[in-house]
Amino acid sequence: MELVTKKHLYLVSGRVSEPLAADIASELGVPLGDAGIAEFANGEIHCRYKESIRGTDVFIINTHSQFGDISINDSLMEQLIMVDAARRASAKRITVVMPFYGYARQDRKANGREPITAKLVAQLFKAAGASRLVSVDLHSNQIQGFFDGPVDHLTAMPVLLDYLRELGEGLVIVSPDAGRVKVAERYAKELNADLAIVHKRRSLTEKNSVEAKDIVGEVEGRVCVVIDDMIDTGGTIVAAADLLEEKGAKAVFAACTHGVLSGPAVDRIKNSAIRKVVMTDTLPLPPEKQIDKIEVVSVSKILARAIHAVFEDTSVSEIFGGDNYS
Repeated sequence: MELVTKKHLYLVSGRVSEPLAADIASELGVPLGDAGIAEFANGEIHCRYKESIRGTDVFIINTHSQFGDISINDSLMEQLIMVDAARRASAKRITVVMPFYGYARQDRKANGREPITAKLVAQLFKAAGASRLVSVDLHSNQIQGFFDGPVDHLTAMPVLLDYLRELGEGLVIVSPDAGRVKVAERYAKELNADLAIVHKRRSLTEKNSVEAKDIVGEVEGRVCVVIDDMIDTGGTIVAAADLLEEKGAKAVFAACTHGVLSGPAVDRIKNSAIRKVVMTDTLPLPPEKQIDKIEVVSVSKILARAIHAVFEDTSVSEIFGGDNYS
């Protein structure tokens, strides 16, 4: 008797990422599975897959974000529970797709008595039964080493570049701080643009407090684009934009992968010198945060291509020409 093994891709999403997951499923031409997510009266999350996933290649999509009544901790725990349920349901391989990696900013001990939560999250997914992680524009590359298994680090750079090319030539790409210079250089190279750097000082005692000090580079009369991996409270981006305007910039745009937009972020952007912020849909944008100054582009095609490559056991880095690891 000869047995022929057939691979089967099963795509499923947590509650926060359902719109993005639906777009990914459409790109792949596969249906979106149902994890049967529900909550007990005390808020505990329950998962029971609506169909057999035995022997399947399961891709579990969920971004770690607050959305409506769901907290970032809920979305993280929900994905962990989905992984555990898939493992106990005899899935052949479980790939965790987290467009936004929660707790990624705590990737080292900056002070004594602090956690390294980026590693803790990786260890939790390994313990739950994940075989592989896929994420977009991690806060730092070293996070890839925190998971004991393959990690595919994708970048939203292609879709952001498509938007920025529409702004015309002669741009100045601006790094909002010294830590983002390498990323800004990559954008400047692709756009044949000049580079500028904001020198800033962050308060050591007050969280989310940033003061832009000076600009290294020529920005007077130029269209400037501030590049960052995420916008949280908006302090960094807005401080940089206001300084650029003060230094004579013709217009200021901003681009980021992850629009966290916590607390005063939307109001800060609305009242800032920024003409437009372009961000991706790695995080959902609730209606109350959808303002004219914010434009969203989708990473669904990038994630779909990566998922297809993982499923077919082909190269993911070739999708980006290796630039996702630089």
